[in-house]
Amino acid sequence: MTLRIVFAGTPDFAVPSLRAAAQRNEVVAVYTQPDRPAGRGRGLTASPVKLEALQRGIEVLQPESLKSELSRDALRALKPDLMIVVAYGLILPQRILDIPRHGCWNVHASLLPRWRGAAPIQRAIEAGDTETGVCLMQMEKGLDTGPVLLEQRIAIGEHETGGQLHDRLAALGAQVLADGLGLLRAGIRPVAKPQPAEGATYAHKLDKAEAKLDWSQPAEMLARKVRAFNPWPVTEAEVAGERLRIHGAVALPLAHRAAPGTLLLASRDGLDIACGEGALRIRVLQREGGKAITAADYLNARRDLQHTGLNHT
Repeated sequence: MTLRIVFAGTPDFAVPSLRAAAQRNEVVAVYTQPDRPAGRGRGLTASPVKLEALQRGIEVLQPESLKSELSRDALRALKPDLMIVVAYGLILPQRILDIPRHGCWNVHASLLPRWRGAAPIQRAIEAGDTETGVCLMQMEKGLDTGPVLLEQRIAIGEHETGGQLHDRLAALGAQVLADGLGLLRAGIRPVAKPQPAEGATYAHKLDKAEAKLDWSQPAEMLARKVRAFNPWPVTEAEVAGERLRIHGAVALPLAHRAAPGTLLLASRDGLDIACGEGALRIRVLQREGGKAITAADYLNARRDLQHTGLNHT
């Protein structure tokens, strides 16, 4: 049985799922966010999902919202068996959710009910979670509150960044979606399991204002934030008299008496900064107007720091 699918998604994360949906099914249309200004020239730029759809010859729809009667009529005319939503960015009203024969499925990058919302990948790393995964969810009116159809778990690597985990979960999401579609084509509807009432957390959207490191916090917390916010928005801090963007760092369990923010040691291994607890060793950084470089390369340019070294204890 071939399914008539409408796909709704916008960023890179959704592209592998669109490819999975297009295998052995008919994707009759793709919904994605309107083109937005991007880049230095601020020219209108198509979303990654739109580019993939156009390459596949699939009709692309880009409404500003799905609340109008016109939007409902347009979706109804497509006669979808199923609508698949992956990081679309628009709220689907109940009247939209009710149109497809099998409703709407969502691929979400967390183990629900933990990390409902916009930034589950980064928040999982920032919080120190050791495990995450992907849920295929039957959508309902609430935000990521619907019953879970399928789930896959993976461990979060000790040094894994937000970007690296994003790519792994995007691939895993496509796999889970393909599994669900395979069952549906075979006439087997995945069993919808209601989410537990306990353990719900909300993954707030990332904000550039959060990227500034507070040296009074523990080094472990700051190291997780550096990982979570790579590649966006990238953490930043005042270090050795200048503002740096920090792309890579590790926490050191050092005892010290220095004030938070003090440069304890500058070596080719990194810049050790005193924190509220322990120290943060900055390994990869970026000067204003420059590119990401290693601490060793930074010290070649900052010879005034090459002999910096306070007693850690």
